[in-house]
Amino acid sequence: MARPPKQPREEAAGWQSRLAAAELLHATLDKGVDLEVAQGKSRNFDRLEGPDRGFARAIAGAALRGVGRIDWALSGMLDRPMADIQPEVRALLRAGAAQLWMLDVAPHAAVSATVEAARNWPGATKGGGLINAVLRRAGREMEAFQTAPPASVWPDWLAAKLKSALGPERADAMAELQLEEPPVDLSLKPGVDAVELAGMLGGEVLPTGTVRVKAGMKLGELPGYAAGDWWVQDAAAALAAVLLDAKADEAVADLCAAPGGAAMQLAAAGAKLTAVDMSRQRLALLRETMQRTRLPMEVVEADAREWRPAAPLDAVLLDAPCSALGTLRRYPEGAWRRDPKDLARLPAIQRSLVDAAGEMLRPGGRLVYCVSTPAAEEGREVIEAAFAGGGWRRVKITAGELPGFGHALTDDGDVITAPPMRDSKVADAEKIVAEPIKSDVFYIARLERTKL
Repeated sequence: MARPPKQPREEAAGWQSRLAAAELLHATLDKGVDLEVAQGKSRNFDRLEGPDRGFARAIAGAALRGVGRIDWALSGMLDRPMADIQPEVRALLRAGAAQLWMLDVAPHAAVSATVEAARNWPGATKGGGLINAVLRRAGREMEAFQTAPPASVWPDWLAAKLKSALGPERADAMAELQLEEPPVDLSLKPGVDAVELAGMLGGEVLPTGTVRVKAGMKLGELPGYAAGDWWVQDAAAALAAVLLDAKADEAVADLCAAPGGAAMQLAAAGAKLTAVDMSRQRLALLRETMQRTRLPMEVVEADAREWRPAAPLDAVLLDAPCSALGTLRRYPEGAWRRDPKDLARLPAIQRSLVDAAGEMLRPGGRLVYCVSTPAAEEGREVIEAAFAGGGWRRVKITAGELPGFGHALTDDGDVITAPPMRDSKVADAEKIVAEPIKSDVFYIARLERTKL
């Protein structure tokens, strides 16, 4: 006789969102699938609508941002290592802990609905008792997560790397920031009223002029999208084009330009812009934004190490390929999929791109180099290697050019947009603003081409 289908208990309402979230975690952390791709492939996620869909995404996003810290805290509540637990059960434990420790879901709701999700997921049906016991304890012991080492959000090798790059305290501040859901930043076309737009979107205007709105909004339906009044670009990412200070009619190239945020800024400044990138897929995104904003530029599909302009340029912006360790708060699953050996090849590529940019510039021409990582071997050391090769001088960036980012100025006159230390000394007060802008982490340097 066939068994009757399992019926969810009344108090376990919402188990479908928990199941979908755990399925997304299983796909990203155990199968190596990007979160966006996982959402497109998950039937359980696809079945959800409205708030249920948003809640599943929120659980998965929170769990991914804090998974290392969650695992560290849960390890004291388990009789075996997390790695030895059935993957589906492990995903549900992480989803449940994220609800309790990061999303402030009531313990009875988080526990009962997550256990119900286990009853409805073939790979986890035998783990309901474990999930129930561990999550009930997790609900009583909130301090397990709160007191976990901040850098436990990352694998050990990555935590050591970021502490070396930033110092332990700034690295911890970066780790704490990763636990927060990142907002969405909008760069505006000239003439668009930032205060008015922020008012319509329920956002705020940052000192840089960026409009910041909450995550989760349907961007294509927001005021000004169809008219091309703005494009999505993290506030720190927008600094590089500002620091290049492109003038109207200057000949400028944006190397590795896609998906195009900085290119839109440079075109909006009136520069005669050539946007160069070797990725056809990413260039499609750039062209889409270019058409929507109606900002003119020449788009070239090419390797920037090989492409050369017809005549020397006045300025070059180089947002070089990098480890992207500074954007982990937006793509936290990436921390657990990177291999430190793979990152070792990047500095050579970055140095070759700086050399190529040097061949494009006229004497006195400007280069702004940026990477979305604080790692010295991809930032400061690349620039020092350029100086050692000759033909460059540093043009120091000043605090007055960095509204809201005074804390990011280095002693060399470069920029690292990591959050400041909590106990910054009074002597550093000129570098710190009351409310420094929270952002992705970029290294930025400005150089001038000299005669060889």
